[in-house]
Amino acid sequence: MNIPLRLQQIEEEIGHLSPVQKILLGTDGSVTQLLEAITGKQIVITTRVQEIISADPEIAQKLGILVGSHVNHRVVEIKNIDSGEVLIYAISYTPIDRLPPEFRHDLLRADIPIGKIITQHRIEARREILTADVRPATGEAVEIFKMFRNEPLLSREYQIIHGGQPLIVIQEQFPYHKFLDERRVIIETPSRLHLGLIDMNGMSGRVDGGIGIALEEPRLLLEARFAGEIAVKGGDEWCQDTVLSVARSVLDQLKIQGGIEFTLRNLFRQHAGLGSGTQVALATARAICELYNRPHTPHELAILAGRGGTSGIGTGAFEFGGFLIDGGHNFGPGMEKTFFSPSGASRGVRPARVIVHHDFPADWKILLAIPNLPPGASGGREQDIFSQCCPVPGEEVREICHEILMHMIPGIIEHDLDLFARAVNRIQDLGFKKVELGLQHQDIPALLQVMREAGAACAGMSSFGPTLFAIGNSDLHHVNNAVMKYMEPLGGGTTILTCARNTGASVRCMGT
Repeated sequence: MNIPLRLQQIEEEIGHLSPVQKILLGTDGSVTQLLEAITGKQIVITTRVQEIISADPEIAQKLGILVGSHVNHRVVEIKNIDSGEVLIYAISYTPIDRLPPEFRHDLLRADIPIGKIITQHRIEARREILTADVRPATGEAVEIFKMFRNEPLLSREYQIIHGGQPLIVIQEQFPYHKFLDERRVIIETPSRLHLGLIDMNGMSGRVDGGIGIALEEPRLLLEARFAGEIAVKGGDEWCQDTVLSVARSVLDQLKIQGGIEFTLRNLFRQHAGLGSGTQVALATARAICELYNRPHTPHELAILAGRGGTSGIGTGAFEFGGFLIDGGHNFGPGMEKTFFSPSGASRGVRPARVIVHHDFPADWKILLAIPNLPPGASGGREQDIFSQCCPVPGEEVREICHEILMHMIPGIIEHDLDLFARAVNRIQDLGFKKVELGLQHQDIPALLQVMREAGAACAGMSSFGPTLFAIGNSDLHHVNNAVMKYMEPLGGGTTILTCARNTGASVRCMGT
């Protein structure tokens, strides 16, 4: 394998690799000894799995043995002895019949690094690298390394050759955020459901107000590092333009002279009702403040990024997670808002404050359905809708408030799904949510009915759609099947089974 070329390809895919990372991916020596030299600490291993298995065709081919031959399968964590930090996760396969008895004895004792066993028994061996790769972190790696989901995970696979035959095949993995030679910040934010705007009548002297739920999936993952200029990698054109616009504005407001390179590691669809614009903007502002050591609250970040002028749910999801209600804005002549407008047309208006925040029940499942229909309203079209369709009837606003106060909030606090669901279903037919649904393709309301008939306790549309949601206390398997069947002749769509996220954005600073 051409290691220099492969390392260059990995850097083109995910960004700069430090010299230490390159060494760990390309070394043909003992990894344990290298780690001890790098960290200046003793390195130990903890064995997670040690078992004799039968070789499948893939392992048999790599080891040059017959399918079904006995193989020692070992999974270990390679750790810093002082901190207990897992530095590398390794999986090895060793043909039992090919091992000298003393080597086999030490290998099966576990918790002895393979490199030290080879050295102790004076075995002449060489390492031959088969692959070096990068993949998004999932499942076990997320827990072992305390990573964010979809963060880059570096890996390699190699053979230890003895006497012209593979003695061991080893797979090693470590996170992209370890062994850095520069400072980086990575931010993971939730998406959110926007269940509805509360008061788009304004007779009370207040306007807006939002109801929302932060979601575990989908998520945004944004990384930032110092650079000579402002640059963005990854993502689509819309996301890149958003990051660039917010970054220039925030750097200018904070009077920071310097550049930053942003990398969009994971995204979710824009203009779909999931709040991607607010999360991209807030993550960008937070990354700048972290890199340049300018502490700001999420509320201050929203002001810097120009978000939250109508709904405070996106900012609340970023700060708190969970179930959220914001209190809207003063409304009328001389007040902070003088006309009905979406957030994009409410520049200079302070972000709405969260007035209710509560954990959303963890056992209530949420199914998202995103049909392949035109995206929700945004920009000028969204502004026209607010201007033409508001004010909504005052009696409907009052009913929305009653549903929230007497059904929705008590349903969450008392863990009463039926009570909560009653409010969600009713609000779909009231106020500005009725306006939003009335502007949709006819299949959107039909899909909501499909969800309810298939067993969902409640169903609704998030913001201007086209994302729909169903909530239940089961796995929603039947609802998912019914939705997929209905969407198929419409051109298909995507479903995501998720749950509420009861924490806000997570931030990790890495490197020096």
